[in-house]
Amino acid sequence: MEFSLFYFANEQEAETGSTDRYGLLLEGARFADTHGFTAVWTPERHFHEFGGIYPNPSVLGAAVAAVTERVGIRAGSVVAPLHHPVRIAEEWAVVDNLSGGRVGVSFASGWHPQDFALRPENFADRKEKLTQILEEVRELWRGGALAVLDGAGETQQVRSYPRPVQAELPVWVTSSGGPETFRAAGRARAGLLTHLVGQDLDELAEKVALYREEYAAASGSEQDRGHVVLMLHAYLHEDEEVARETVRAPLSAYLRSFAGLTMSSGPKGRKIDPATLSPRHFDAMVDRSFERYFDEGGLLGTVDKAVDVVERVSKADVDEIACLIDFGVAREKVVAGFGLLGRLREATATGQDRR
Repeated sequence: MEFSLFYFANEQEAETGSTDRYGLLLEGARFADTHGFTAVWTPERHFHEFGGIYPNPSVLGAAVAAVTERVGIRAGSVVAPLHHPVRIAEEWAVVDNLSGGRVGVSFASGWHPQDFALRPENFADRKEKLTQILEEVRELWRGGALAVLDGAGETQQVRSYPRPVQAELPVWVTSSGGPETFRAAGRARAGLLTHLVGQDLDELAEKVALYREEYAAASGSEQDRGHVVLMLHAYLHEDEEVARETVRAPLSAYLRSFAGLTMSSGPKGRKIDPATLSPRHFDAMVDRSFERYFDEGGLLGTVDKAVDVVERVSKADVDEIACLIDFGVAREKVVAGFGLLGRLREATATGQDRR
């Protein structure tokens, strides 16, 4: 199992006690770089305190490149329909050069209408735009040309610069759990990035099987299986109850902030629309979601407990766990837990007892 770090901070939490919004990002990146982690993922979010300190993953990727030497630098995700494909290729080629060829991009279709204030014309067919833009960026990355309309209304063939270090751009498709997105990622021969909001590990395993089937068919080889990344909340402590109480408030707030998405509370991820609930029932749903996430849905608690989670994730045929570390826990506590994350990575790599 590969391990990486994932970032998605709440703006208010990022400001608490500090004006250094990006200190944890850079500190975590240095840790990942020197402790065998695969990558650092940063998202693209707009117009909301939930994740709002990450409006452009390529800019933050350039900062990560400057303080690291080995770890991968990835977007989780670029919302493809909000951008011109040439701009995506240009920005990430810059980061690829700054990092010596370490970038990768997960492409998302987007979901919130407000985000599409940047490109309102692309909202209705955003899923189709995702597939189109992903392939256009790939072609530009390889040195190919893209037909564009210039300011005079003339069609021009353009290429993007600078030329990247990597001959091929490593790409993923981000899915919130829809089976068709899993299939589409496989058909595109892209990796797959997902999470456990609205799905459990049994459901995920079924969808991963769909992805693997489509990927093998597209590649023409059963050995070419793609790459599945699962984002999980991560906070480890020597004491299970200390960990539970440390993450209770921030994780509950995170789940509340995520209420714009469909949340789930049942053991099989039964979907519920929060807008239909009274405040009391919504609070109860958040409480149930917290308990489910703490017990089953994240790397939360002790290393021993997390080892069991990793084993279950591995059985779902996941290749990499992206550890979401900045969901509101105080920075000093997150940093104090880095060593335990390192122990978890080592324990699951070697099978040794790391208590």
